[in-house]
Amino acid sequence: MNKKLQTEAVAHLFDAILCLQSREECSSFFEDLCTVNELISISQRYEVATMLKSHKTYLEIAEKTGASTATISRVNRSLNYGNDGYELVLGRLKEKEGQNQ
Repeated sequence: MNKKLQTEAVAHLFDAILCLQSREECSSFFEDLCTVNELISISQRYEVATMLKSHKTYLEIAEKTGASTATISRVNRSLNYGNDGYELVLGRLKEKEGQNQ
């Protein structure tokens, strides 16, 4: 993890997120924690990541999500050179989908 993120406050935030047990709890917590714009930006980046993993073009992604090419490029860089956080979550969600079918 990035050294700047290795603080007690960040650890407490991650612990808080890990204790959430449902989508409703996540919604309540994140609506209290984030501004509407922050939550929209975070969800947009996640949607961009899923579309990049599905081999969508920057143009398709920009049209569907409203993300700028700079945002799409930043997410793509994280997918290719980041800490594999997107990969971890997307892989687990794919496994979960397979189990629910």
